[in-house]
Amino acid sequence: MTVAAPASTISAGYAEPSAWKMPTTSIAVRLFLTCWIVFVLHFATDIVREIYPALALGDHLSFRVDEYADMHPDLFEKEGYGWHIGNNPGASMLAAIPYALARPLIDLIVERVREDRTANGLSEPPGYDSPWPMGRDFYAEAWRRGFDIKFGLAAFVIQALCMAPISALGVVVMFFVLRQVFLSDRTALWLALLYGFGTPVFFRTGFLNHNMMIGHLTFMGFVVLWNPSDSDRWSSRARFLVAGLAGGGAVLLDYSGVVLLLGLFAYGLCKRRMGGGSARDVVEHGAVYVIGSLPPIALLWLYQWRSFGHALYPGQHWMPPVEWIELGYQGFGFPQVELFWALGFDYRFGLFATSPLLLLALAALFVDRGEHRRLPLLEATALLAICLALWVFFSGSNYTRLQFNTGVRYMAPTFPFLFVLAGVVLMRLPRPLLYLVAVLSVTQSWCLAMFREVELGLGVLQPVAEIFLGGPQLPTVTVMSRMQAYQRFVDPVLSPILLFLLVGAIIWGIWTVHPPPRAGDIGV
Repeated sequence: MTVAAPASTISAGYAEPSAWKMPTTSIAVRLFLTCWIVFVLHFATDIVREIYPALALGDHLSFRVDEYADMHPDLFEKEGYGWHIGNNPGASMLAAIPYALARPLIDLIVERVREDRTANGLSEPPGYDSPWPMGRDFYAEAWRRGFDIKFGLAAFVIQALCMAPISALGVVVMFFVLRQVFLSDRTALWLALLYGFGTPVFFRTGFLNHNMMIGHLTFMGFVVLWNPSDSDRWSSRARFLVAGLAGGGAVLLDYSGVVLLLGLFAYGLCKRRMGGGSARDVVEHGAVYVIGSLPPIALLWLYQWRSFGHALYPGQHWMPPVEWIELGYQGFGFPQVELFWALGFDYRFGLFATSPLLLLALAALFVDRGEHRRLPLLEATALLAICLALWVFFSGSNYTRLQFNTGVRYMAPTFPFLFVLAGVVLMRLPRPLLYLVAVLSVTQSWCLAMFREVELGLGVLQPVAEIFLGGPQLPTVTVMSRMQAYQRFVDPVLSPILLFLLVGAIIWGIWTVHPPPRAGDIGV
């Protein structure tokens, strides 16, 4: 059954064309495929610390990464327990699944390459014309140990079958939330695409990133508690249980997830109380939330006990001295105004410098949302409060200063929370201004996903300058064009254009095949 757009929607200028009758489920599937394909196309070859435990799990069901000793500054040895990373293992656990499935093929390719190198008498790594000395050193060491092909293939599998689909799913969840806020599939679709490709979600999905995973996971937990569609499919206790699991999962991914764990908990209790629940009812639902959070937290404690000999101390507790570690507890102390400002506005990694679009979220509580927009004051306040809490939390982490060479990272969990608020404000702008903001946001985000270096002169604007002056790029093509062994296979300009055309044709096909609508689908 097709439901017409509400009169308030039409009067606001967001009426749906009569031809828009695609079933909602069909839109969601196409949106997922579109995001997944584009995210995979922009795969970056960065070998992050979470990849090493994923390989160890896939290879021998262990978190010990002894064979990769000294290959990353965050790998360290604890006497009697071997080499590990200092971060929480959640992202590595997820990444190990696709790697383990692809391992037979990866091992076959690695062995074939090893045989070819032996047959050709190669004993020294070929040249790698990277502008970064540490990148050149890492490639040479990986080649000598025989890990270069393994790292590259594993990183691609992990991004394509773990990170990219998780982010694509996050975009689909955003679509379903926004269709309840705006009562319009069409508006929700375009805003969801803007969320996926006009914010740093695009950039952070280039490789395995636990910060972005935390954002997707906890936002899903928030939506389960919110229940914007007023569905009665799940009981209230089931919702609190699932939200607790999401909050506990955030802690398994990183200890900063504690902020999200507590944020979801506080929001859920407030919503229950304001919805008419008694004090006893609120306590009972809070207990259910806590129970839901225990399994992933218990898994984290098991990991810490097996890896370091103590269940409750974080991995960072055992790390050898690194830069900033002497300040506070292992580099973490009281909030600092300098770091608070940098997290928001530093020209290399500041949240609002990287995505000015998200600045609109700060005005969400003051705009006239209108009756047809179903974003209650409690939810709007909770979304903003959770982001502010995380912002304050990281302003106490001295490692914030190290983001200058990785771009926006610590604030990644706030992306979905802020975007809902920013979307409400965005849709109140005059149409010409709305389109201008959207185009500029996608342009900046896409350039950042293509040229990922923000350490250079202009910071987050350097990728824009590089793309407009040097032409389109893709991270993998750029890296391969710098490697002597693979230069003959790629053209740093032509290859991206051909790949863009191919993917564009695939996406066009995804959206132009229209199955007949089924009874019961809601379209507008």
